[in-house]
Amino acid sequence: MSQEKEFPMTLAGKEKLEQEFEYLKTVKRKEVVERIKIARSFGDLSENSEYDSAKEEQAFVEGRITTIENMIRNAKIIHEDASGDTVSLGRSVTFIELPGGEEETYTIVGSAEADPFEGKISNDSPIAKSLMGKRVGDEVVVQTPGGEMNVKIISVK
Repeated sequence: MSQEKEFPMTLAGKEKLEQEFEYLKTVKRKEVVERIKIARSFGDLSENSEYDSAKEEQAFVEGRITTIENMIRNAKIIHEDASGDTVSLGRSVTFIELPGGEEETYTIVGSAEADPFEGKISNDSPIAKSLMGKRVGDEVVVQTPGGEMNVKIISVK
């Protein structure tokens, strides 16, 4: 039997997924079923775009429920190590692009809770892969889709 993929995440990330899971199961699922009922009352289902839209939403919601359930079941909680100056999962790293770029700060998290708009990048991203295991003061070459980027690590929290 194949081993299931682990999803590294912080405790807060797991709790956020659990909240989304509960919302989808208890609220959103019922809303979609109600939309389908209403759409059925419009008559001929073969030409009913409201019915088609509701069924597509139902498929999306059910797929998301299954995905989140799997992520929660296979979650591996990252215990954030507040000591040391080494970049690792669950830590925030601040670096500056060389030469003379601006400071950027990211928290390295598992793919399940990555959200670049909140400054959380996946441990599978090119930036995170390049920075993992490095220390404050290290200069690192980061391979990105746009080419190489040279950075210097300023702090790790």
